[in-house]
Amino acid sequence: MRFDGKVAFITGAGHGIGRATALRLAGEGAAVLILDVDAGRAETVAGEVTDAGGRAVAAPGDVRDRSTVTAALTTAVDAFGSVTHLVNNAGLVTMHGLDELTDEQWDLVMDVNLKGMFVVTQIVAPAIARAGGGAVVNLSTVESEIVVASGPHCQPHYNASKGGVKMLTKALAHELGPMNIRVNSVAPGVIDTGFSGADLTSPEATAFIRPRQVIERLGTPEDVAAAIAFLLSDDASFITGTQLGVDGGWLVY
Repeated sequence: MRFDGKVAFITGAGHGIGRATALRLAGEGAAVLILDVDAGRAETVAGEVTDAGGRAVAAPGDVRDRSTVTAALTTAVDAFGSVTHLVNNAGLVTMHGLDELTDEQWDLVMDVNLKGMFVVTQIVAPAIARAGGGAVVNLSTVESEIVVASGPHCQPHYNASKGGVKMLTKALAHELGPMNIRVNSVAPGVIDTGFSGADLTSPEATAFIRPRQVIERLGTPEDVAAAIAFLLSDDASFITGTQLGVDGGWLVY
């Protein structure tokens, strides 16, 4: 119960890593605000939390839209009295290389993955400060460090956005430190969430992934949620501005 009495605002929490994080934090005592662009998915996850005995409210919202983020913050404070933790999880990728990448695809990925974290943090951090401080975790990826390409092209816009997340995390740690707010990021490797649209259990995917990891299995959303919970908790009270790889050893090689 490391989060008893705490309130977590989680973006993109209607599925995948966000959903697993909501369930993990609620299971350790936190009340959770489930923000997702898909209102139905947000309601479903909030229901899962409450069915398990936790406290949750859902809010529809796009991390690029200040009005919906502000409304979600109001929902959280009205329901639970404060917000103490933030998980900037919302993100997306389109599978386009440089030669076919359009301005619209570049802008979409950069706006959701990077600008969205700025917008949400700028809105939510003052509420965390008013609550006496807390912690923020941003979702990055191993592709903030390296390019992963299984074919002739990679996804340059995705790499650029997540490389930005790594440095934004450091900048926010500096900016928010005086408010008693720690800021860190987690960098997942290959996690079986359906995020990329590929079947990670196929023989082709297995042949590509296995030689590149030390731990010979796919990562799960729960693996990442555990790392997020650690960085948000007081167990990490002397850690800020860092990026924690949750990648099965992908960055070893």
